[in-house]
Amino acid sequence: MRILVTGASTGLGLAVARALATDGHQVVIHVRDATRPVPGDGEWAGVIGGDLSDLEQTRAVATQSDAHGGFDAVIHNAGTMSPTDVFAVNAVAPFVLTALMDKPARLIYLSSSMHRGGSADLGRIDRGQVTYSDSKLYVTALAAAFATRWEGTVAHAVDPGWVPTRMGGAAAPDDLTAGHETQVWLATHDAIPPTGGYWHQRETQRPHPATQDPAFQQELMSLLEARTGVRLV
Repeated sequence: MRILVTGASTGLGLAVARALATDGHQVVIHVRDATRPVPGDGEWAGVIGGDLSDLEQTRAVATQSDAHGGFDAVIHNAGTMSPTDVFAVNAVAPFVLTALMDKPARLIYLSSSMHRGGSADLGRIDRGQVTYSDSKLYVTALAAAFATRWEGTVAHAVDPGWVPTRMGGAAAPDDLTAGHETQVWLATHDAIPPTGGYWHQRETQRPHPATQDPAFQQELMSLLEARTGVRLV
């Protein structure tokens, strides 16, 4: 399988990419700056660069990705806790990439248990008040909205746990291996439910109710279309 992993220079993204490459898959990784040394050089079928906090660079990442001829799965792993970038990286970028790229068979989006503390007040976006928890609520809602949108494409959201990465911190209590195994499994195997699941360690859980609300999903997607100029088709 040919698989794209975003945000794969460190942490969970790198762990996912290495696990997939070890299993024999053709893995293309996305990194923020492709001019800097790339970990695991030689393991990858390709390297794509672009800062996902920047809309134009995100568009360029979509163009670079499609140049590889399409993917069987895309794992939207890239994320940040930076207050200035959480909305752009954690919500806008996966929306834009999904809208612009050729549709794969499987779409996997990284959520967080912290999404349950997020606010469904979308007015926070215009007020510049989006928190990390809000951004993860948004991407979880997008995964649910995309789950049945395109024939032949399934979508899932994954809570990897609080794992000891650069973002999670060395004191994070959860296991790093368990934190990436579900993404690898969903990208390469059929699951039950086949689409629309919110997963933690290969088991489905109940997400924030707003993420399952079609009206909230549509309001969010319409807002993102208006802000980015990118339309879902």
